Amino acid sequence: MTALTVRLPESLHSSIKELARKEGISVNQFIASAAGEKMAVLQTIAYLRTEAAQGKRADFEQFLAAVPDVEPEPGDALRNGKNTA
Repeated sequence: MTALTVRLPESLHSSIKELARKEGISVNQFIASAAGEKMAVLQTIAYLRTEAAQGKRADFEQFLAAVPDVEPEPGDALRNGKNTA
């Protein structure tokens, strides 16, 4: 483990302490978990951007062409761009 000193505004520290208490974990566990979650989000975004950059429009259009042109099942229809269900 590595020790890290972080300066936080008092209001943020108080909120973290309260949330950690409600979760039944230590402030250290709360902050480590929050950092891990943020790291996972950033890594996921980077991964998705890398994958998207490798995509080809022709492949996408070929995939869409394979989708049957049928009416949606009841409850799946869109109204004004929003799901009606």
